[in-house]
Amino acid sequence: MTLDFIRKTGGLERHGENGCPYRGVQAGRILTCFIPRPLLFCNPIMCGIVGYVGKNRASGILLEGLKRLEYRGYDSAGLALWKEDGFQVLKKTGRVEVLTKLAQLHELDGDLGISHTRWATHGGVTDANAHPHVSDDGRISIVHNGVIENYALLKKELESKGIQFHSETDTEVLANLIAFCYAVEPDPTGQSASARVLNAMRQALMQVEGTYGIALMCADLPHELFGARKGSPLILGVGNGENLIGSDVSAFAGRTQNVVYLSDGQIVHLTPQDFNITTVDSISVNPVISTVDWRIEDAELGLYPHYMLKEIYEQPIALENAMRGRFSQDGSTAQFGGLNIEPRELRQIDRILFLGCGTAWHSCLVAEYLIEKYARIPVEVEYASEFRYRNAPLDKNTLVFTISQSGETIDTLEAMREAQRKGYRVLGITNAVGSTIARENDGGVYQHCGQEIGVASTKAFTSQIHIAAMLALYLGRMRDMSFSEGLAIVNALQTVPGLVSQILDQADAIRTVAEKYADKTDFLFLGRQLMFPVALEGALKLKEISYIHAEGYPAAEMKHGPIALINPECPTVAIAPKGEVFKKVVSNIQEIKARNGPVIVVTNAGKDFPAGLADDVIHIPDANEIVQPTLFSVPLQMLAYHIAVARGCDVDKPRNLAKSVTVE
Repeated sequence: MTLDFIRKTGGLERHGENGCPYRGVQAGRILTCFIPRPLLFCNPIMCGIVGYVGKNRASGILLEGLKRLEYRGYDSAGLALWKEDGFQVLKKTGRVEVLTKLAQLHELDGDLGISHTRWATHGGVTDANAHPHVSDDGRISIVHNGVIENYALLKKELESKGIQFHSETDTEVLANLIAFCYAVEPDPTGQSASARVLNAMRQALMQVEGTYGIALMCADLPHELFGARKGSPLILGVGNGENLIGSDVSAFAGRTQNVVYLSDGQIVHLTPQDFNITTVDSISVNPVISTVDWRIEDAELGLYPHYMLKEIYEQPIALENAMRGRFSQDGSTAQFGGLNIEPRELRQIDRILFLGCGTAWHSCLVAEYLIEKYARIPVEVEYASEFRYRNAPLDKNTLVFTISQSGETIDTLEAMREAQRKGYRVLGITNAVGSTIARENDGGVYQHCGQEIGVASTKAFTSQIHIAAMLALYLGRMRDMSFSEGLAIVNALQTVPGLVSQILDQADAIRTVAEKYADKTDFLFLGRQLMFPVALEGALKLKEISYIHAEGYPAAEMKHGPIALINPECPTVAIAPKGEVFKKVVSNIQEIKARNGPVIVVTNAGKDFPAGLADDVIHIPDANEIVQPTLFSVPLQMLAYHIAVARGCDVDKPRNLAKSVTVE
């Protein structure tokens, strides 16, 4: 039923003035799938949603869940509880801590509620724009992640019916649209209020253009909770006498290990004892229940001051997990059980296309260098956000890879779907079991690196590029790489966790270097060949968390423009690995020093690096070239972290950023 049709049925009735693993799981089958611990809590997205219906006090459960989801958005936070006389709503700009303190001043009873921590898209960061939003007639309360692209037109239509709005958000439009459909829903057979809410949601969502993950309450239903998703993840927590809904399984930690990942176009109805899933067009869905093996402490800071530092130090374990069970018995190659593509098909591939955004795009660039060098297969890399809007000609024997830590990045997801529409096989590298990209790809590789809460990616990036090295080995051994070279590369890959630990032992020295340059406002990062994407990632890390302007360049390109920026107040971070371009990078450093530019060098050359040439040198262990991108990335992460801390920045929650972009 469209809004035009609803208008013909009459006006609003006023009720008050208060404001699984990769594709292949059999459809319709109840399945318990045990997810190993390293995969837990791996579905970060923009904005956090938690909803609860059960027998316990909802407010504490909601606030605890929001604390675990705050890294998805921290502009504002709010909650709404069902009350007999209308919804009790508390919301405030600022962190979840501000909401928690506000909640302590109120008597918050009730066993049904929804909550939200916001990263602003539509409307400024104000109390009025914070979620939850309540419809003008007071019947519907909603929290929402995503963007309603046609909200302005819908708002105009609703205003013409006398509905008043109290915020600038697209979410309030959705709340009022559902309330409008609910108020005029015909009831010829005396259907229940639950059925009317579900019908109203279907009618409203069929009019919506854009993305959404929503949790919803109706004032007429004191023990029922509703949700729906399209483009923004939504997960059910199936408990004992209680059920939850959230944007990440971490919201359910300590309450249940049983989860259901909703798919696009699905609507869920939850009571304390049961839940029911249907599609927007009223088709029943049999759920697939996954059992997550988790520990609450895996999502806690422990003794670390920041999640980013904790995750930097978790990299040896994350890299071990990326390799576990993925080498052949003879130790000469890698093996991947989830690619869903036969070796003979892979040998027929003429070209590989990698798609990603942000840090994942840098991972794609590393994969390009590695696969072309070791497997001799031409590789192209595209920004996923650009690929989906241009008609790029691709050879029929092209294999497409997507890289996304969350598995929910909207541009990467849509680029994947575009490639599949054109008939290409698409594989993925992702960290998030049950994510949309994991379910919709034709096959892929899970990272197994555990939850990453810090907005600036660290262990997920090194895990991705380590897997890229393993893919280069796997594809190379199918072609012309020798057995002995394969053995040497496997040995090199297996030594990386220990080498990373050695780099982490230099934390104090790296912090000293960082504090020396923390007052600078511009940085250049230079690297050649494999080190160019590492330089790009190093610059991005510094920009993200310290707000210092930083740019990454191929070292030789410095003379073609960027050298004009060199001055005593603009430090250069030069990545200088041993090898064929080492002397060239040293020459570039000499050109910078001749113009009085400070230079920080990261090198594995040891005593071969000219003494006194650089202002500061960070030495890392020498290793096979195929693992050097992983090793050189770690000191750059630590450098960025300590500079940001010295500047007093909130490294886990940098301004204007969210963990993963699920809206355009």
